[in-house]
Amino acid sequence: MRIRIKHETRYEYDRETSLGPHVVRLRPAEHARAKVLSYNLGIGPEAEVRWQYDPWGNHIARATWPAGATTRELSVVVDAAFDIRPVNPFDFYLDDGCKQVPFRYPDGLAQELEPFLLSVSPGPLLREWIETVPFDGDTIQYVIDLNGRVAQDVDYIIRNEAGVQTAEETLELGRGSCRDSALLLVDAMRARGLAARFVSGYSIQLADEGVIPDLPKGVVADVMDLHAWAEVYLPGAGWIGLDGTSGLLCGEGHIPLVATVNPALASPVDGTLSETRTTFHVSMEVIRLGHEPRPRMPYTDETWEALLAASDGVDARLAAEGLTLTCGGEPTWTSRENPREPEWNTEAIGPTKLSQGLRLVSELRSRFGQGPVVLHRMGKQYPGESLPRWMFEQIWRADGTPVWRDSARLDLKSPPPPGVPGVASMTRAQIDAGLADGRRFGEALAARLGVEPRLHPGFEDPWHHIIEEENL
Repeated sequence: MRIRIKHETRYEYDRETSLGPHVVRLRPAEHARAKVLSYNLGIGPEAEVRWQYDPWGNHIARATWPAGATTRELSVVVDAAFDIRPVNPFDFYLDDGCKQVPFRYPDGLAQELEPFLLSVSPGPLLREWIETVPFDGDTIQYVIDLNGRVAQDVDYIIRNEAGVQTAEETLELGRGSCRDSALLLVDAMRARGLAARFVSGYSIQLADEGVIPDLPKGVVADVMDLHAWAEVYLPGAGWIGLDGTSGLLCGEGHIPLVATVNPALASPVDGTLSETRTTFHVSMEVIRLGHEPRPRMPYTDETWEALLAASDGVDARLAAEGLTLTCGGEPTWTSRENPREPEWNTEAIGPTKLSQGLRLVSELRSRFGQGPVVLHRMGKQYPGESLPRWMFEQIWRADGTPVWRDSARLDLKSPPPPGVPGVASMTRAQIDAGLADGRRFGEALAARLGVEPRLHPGFEDPWHHIIEEENL
């Protein structure tokens, strides 16, 4: 999804004011998950702007004005466009020596990360609180649990006062803004010997257009705001974002602007001026660009009525021409339960696809037709493949006469999972009984069709497996 944001910050002064040097930290960091398509920073009154990197690699703009110049207003406007695409926040690896906590940073990393490891002496509330999450076992699970504990124990509030609460203040009050929760998380991880840093950035949430039943819904409109979270450095994975406000790992909608040792170095706008009495205004806007497909967005009533009217018109034209319309091909199914398994990406079949296919067939069989029969048979054969694909076919009669009466003789059970004895554990007698059942069915079918029961045994084509073995 391509979006454009506009973020305007405006300061109004009671009288003519001289502006000293200002630092603006509102440019996306290099490690943002969203792709930056365009960026523009506007400052009024017009200033001389020089872009720099701070010691941690953040983009900062240093703005200065001519000596003696005064103004009654200062505005800072960010106009940027992003390509935001879903990411898996858990798509990372850890070094083997760091998969369990506690661990030591290897290969000189501790020296490089020293500023992010230094922590103030934890107060009594913080010392007691961090013990509520056991510091042992799986590293990823620990940071997930700690992040979730912040969201559970700290009520989120919008706090307009300047500054950041200490961890002790946040725990004592039991509430705080996003920056307060972020600092609590940073202090807790540093107290455990994990390198952590404070991050200020944009949080962009796009309206949830999903129609999946029984799943929680997201926001109903596109929104954005300045936000704060923490990042922890895990060897092999790098900096991993943790949003203590929601208890979730940071995703594509978290756009970091500044990542620093302490919150004081992450202020969006910082500078000096001759007068202190000001009025502060901020506005933010999200605009979707282009006309990307939105397959999860339900049709509006107007669109649906227009589609029905167009379809009726097509049907009338076809009927007038004496044409019969048929639909070929087959739908393509994907899995929201096992989307990363090979059978849902590159392979033809697999345990999860077979079990989900059987579930679908069982559900369709209960809803369509009278006494349908289900066939597990050969399907299409694609170029370059030695064998046809397998498919499930469901057949019923339009007149309501059952095709298959005894549902107990349809094997719609999911196959045993890998490692669980299946067909190989059957006795010879069970196998012979199954073969005899198949033979009787074939003979009865041939008799009903009025043909000779010339039944032939079928065998798996060995050449496919021989080629695979050779290619190893």
